[in-house]
Amino acid sequence: MPLEKEDIEAKIPYQYPMPKDAAPEIVVPSAIPEDERIWVPQAENVCFRPLCLNVSQGYWMNLLRVRKSGVLSRHRHPNAVHGYVIKGRWHYLEHDWVAEEGGYVYEPPGETHTLVVPDDVDEMITFFQVNGIMYYVDPYGNHLGYEDVFTKIDMCRKHYEEVGLGADYVDQFIR
Repeated sequence: MPLEKEDIEAKIPYQYPMPKDAAPEIVVPSAIPEDERIWVPQAENVCFRPLCLNVSQGYWMNLLRVRKSGVLSRHRHPNAVHGYVIKGRWHYLEHDWVAEEGGYVYEPPGETHTLVVPDDVDEMITFFQVNGIMYYVDPYGNHLGYEDVFTKIDMCRKHYEEVGLGADYVDQFIR
């Protein structure tokens, strides 16, 4: 039986050039790397693995890995945050839900929350897309610090230089 024209055309790649000024795609074959040097330390037993650091729109996507229990941070977001739990579980002191393996979390703009990893969790890994900044505060909202895509890049450059990958290793994730 001869193939229909639609069936044949469906298998032909797009035939025109991509926009001249479009940034190249990012393909990360193994998001959870075997090389420990790729994980960037953020605090004791807390690190992240960059996936996309978007300087033109001010967001970043990374894996957050925590190998300790207890309070991780209290922070506020001016923009939405999305998370997908790959391993372990965590929750916020301000809510009665638990983010568990395979679960998705949407954090609305303006919310302040305190991330906690339970005592019986040895390792938590969550994929996060953070838009804008993470503004760290004490229980009363007093400013303690912040992170944005530029501080994340600086942390990566410093770490990758120290572990022998070279400061420019992070460039592959910057768009």
